Amino acid sequence: MNRTIKNIGIVICFFLSLNAVAQDRIKQIETQLTSMTTEVPGLEENVQMSVSGVSIQEFMRGIADAHKLNISVDPSINQNIVNNFANATVSDVLLFVCKEYNLKINFIGTIMSLVKYDVPKPVVVQAPKKALVIKYNKPKDELTLDLKNDSLDAVVKMITQKSKKNVILASGVAAKKVSVYIEDMLFDNALNKLGVANNLIITKTKDGSYLVENSGDAVSNTPKGNKPNSRNARNTNNRNQNKNNAGGGELVYEAKNFSDISVSGTDLAIDEVIRKVAEDIGVDYYFVSEVKDKATVNVKSTNFKELLENMFQGTDLTYDLDKGIYIIGERKTEGLRMTKVIQLQYRSVETVNEYIPSDIKQDVDVKEFLDLNSLILSGSEPRIEEIEHFIKTIDKVVPVVLIEVMIVDYSNSRANSLGMEAGLGTEPAVTSGTVYPEANLSLNSNSINNLIESFNGYGILNLGKVTPNFYVNISALETQGILRVKSTPKLATLNGHEATMTIGNTEYYVEERNTVTANASTTSQSSRTYKSVTADLSVTIKPLVSGDDQITMEIAVSQSDFTAKIEPNAPPGQVSRDFTSMIRVKDQEMILLGGLEEKSTRESGRGVPFLSRIPIIKWLFSSRSREKSKSKLNIFIKPTVIY
Repeated sequence: MNRTIKNIGIVICFFLSLNAVAQDRIKQIETQLTSMTTEVPGLEENVQMSVSGVSIQEFMRGIADAHKLNISVDPSINQNIVNNFANATVSDVLLFVCKEYNLKINFIGTIMSLVKYDVPKPVVVQAPKKALVIKYNKPKDELTLDLKNDSLDAVVKMITQKSKKNVILASGVAAKKVSVYIEDMLFDNALNKLGVANNLIITKTKDGSYLVENSGDAVSNTPKGNKPNSRNARNTNNRNQNKNNAGGGELVYEAKNFSDISVSGTDLAIDEVIRKVAEDIGVDYYFVSEVKDKATVNVKSTNFKELLENMFQGTDLTYDLDKGIYIIGERKTEGLRMTKVIQLQYRSVETVNEYIPSDIKQDVDVKEFLDLNSLILSGSEPRIEEIEHFIKTIDKVVPVVLIEVMIVDYSNSRANSLGMEAGLGTEPAVTSGTVYPEANLSLNSNSINNLIESFNGYGILNLGKVTPNFYVNISALETQGILRVKSTPKLATLNGHEATMTIGNTEYYVEERNTVTANASTTSQSSRTYKSVTADLSVTIKPLVSGDDQITMEIAVSQSDFTAKIEPNAPPGQVSRDFTSMIRVKDQEMILLGGLEEKSTRESGRGVPFLSRIPIIKWLFSSRSREKSKSKLNIFIKPTVIY
């Protein structure tokens, strides 16, 4: 009695708390509306409106248009309004609608979104599980039992655990409740008294175990000639237990009412179970197709709907409730099929059908409706509900990844050219050239003879003159170049999809083809074709966003460039650098991909044999050039997750 009063008190406190929560909800909405009146003066304007049978969406659209408000209403709200408002402010009308129709307002800036208010579900406090009082004195082989409406299955299990003697339940008795009080009684006698007190027969077998069976049915099988015709006569007994053969197994059931049904049995014919239980509880039913399926059932205190759903698991059977009549048959049968349109919110419908497991869409016709980004499902209701649940789990917001790429290409080159060249030309040369900033002079025979004349007369030195076509070229040149190329493209892609960027250069070369035809006279035809060669920088990135905003990126970089031609009409050569990498970074964290570096050194020279190798004077008898170059490619990548 005290426990019942305590539970009633808990329920009353819960409903009082629900009322307080509802009042707080309306108060919070009122406070928010009051704070918005300075930014949205339309909330303080008066409403003059009389409506009857208008949907809440149309009603709110009219108020929003008349008073310049931003109001959105959840399309799933199916509610009509019948009211007459005169000289009431918009704020009061919104409060009235929220309270009257159990709605709430989500505020986003100046936008007000009306959605359904979900009332908190009551918290069911489970009563503490009762501990069984079972004691066994092994030296004296005595058993103590203090049972009151306890499960026979649990009692037998504990007796076996404590005594180490096997007590076995026959089919159909596990759900029975037992009560008895026995103190310090010999084990065999205690089990015998337990059976007598609870209408059970407990016998000891040859192997030393104990078998627990029903001593008889509470309601024996009634012969067909004596079967009662009145349903009320069957339901007058509070414990109307029945035992029948259903299909290949023994059916034991107890049907008190629609919400209190217990059924147990192995390999039972489903149609027989439905007939017997439905007749006892007064449920109307109709089979639209032959039911041949069987099931093994062991349920306690369930209702008729849950019994059907449990037995139909793993079969092609389903049911529909139409005007109080349960229509039962195969899922594909007319009258049990249904058609439903499921619209996706965040994903494209084009590939969703491929990801639906084939097991759950078996016997369901699935078609894509691109115009509405929806799936049209036709089939049994349980399968369609399972597919709908699966689609809702995958129809989530797919993050977009913005990838900022900074490409820095650095090139540094240095070249030296130094030497002297002399020879005879086909005609007299002309003295010309530059001295600063680079030395590159060409001297003709007159200039050389004048230079020789300046040396003649010193001691015994007397040089002759050179011929008119004689020339001398003197060069001393050093060049240096630094090139920095920077580009900052931005790429955006959906999570799990590749983003590719290519920067390229195309050059063309000529390919000539000559065709000779030998007939009465030999003819020759030539053709010229321009063909292209491409060198480019390609970056491919595939981002994968984790739940903690960590981003895993698969990166592939390929760079190619032209080199010198082997001859003037040949296509340009190419050099390439490639690498792939997989890295993990945080959102908006920048990384550097380097290491694409190229170094080259080239030296060449020509001169008079032997003299061109003698130190110091070799510069008078040779011409040499040396070139060094270095290029380095750095790539900076910064991903940003955008929802």
